Amino acid sequence: MTHHTHFHDENNPPKWKHEGVRVVPANQLDGNVPSTPGMDRKAAINFARVGAEKLWAGTVTIHANAKTGAHHHGPLESVIYVIKGRARMRWGDQLEFTAEAGPGDFIYVPPYVPHQEINASETEVLECVLCRSDGQAVAVNLDIEPVEKPEHVLWVDPTHPHGGV
Repeated sequence: MTHHTHFHDENNPPKWKHEGVRVVPANQLDGNVPSTPGMDRKAAINFARVGAEKLWAGTVTIHANAKTGAHHHGPLESVIYVIKGRARMRWGDQLEFTAEAGPGDFIYVPPYVPHQEINASETEVLECVLCRSDGQAVAVNLDIEPVEKPEHVLWVDPTHPHGGV
């Protein structure tokens, strides 16, 4: 069994009180972040707020019947957790693939994948938690001519080998 040890200078003890765990209350999220019309993003965890160097986390609320343009996030990985509503994702070189996710579902977006986020409801807001693998706000807008009717793709993972929605 390996023990993880920290070496500390007794004259300069760690400043864990102010440089350790951080809690960002829900009413103190930062709305001063790049957003898209019809979407409200708020940062919870980033370098400016807590000193995070390798990730960004926050919330996004997508208005009813709203969607982003086609884009990708460069080398960043993204995870979206759906809290409320119905998310529709389109992806591919012509946004030719689509899948939907509801409350409790996670969506993974690999680096450089062209995609579009859509609120699948015409009447209800879509609320999500968003995490990215770096604090940079990388969003590369793409001029894509989408296919008219995208191919529906079932979520597939080792626990749902035949697909699930």
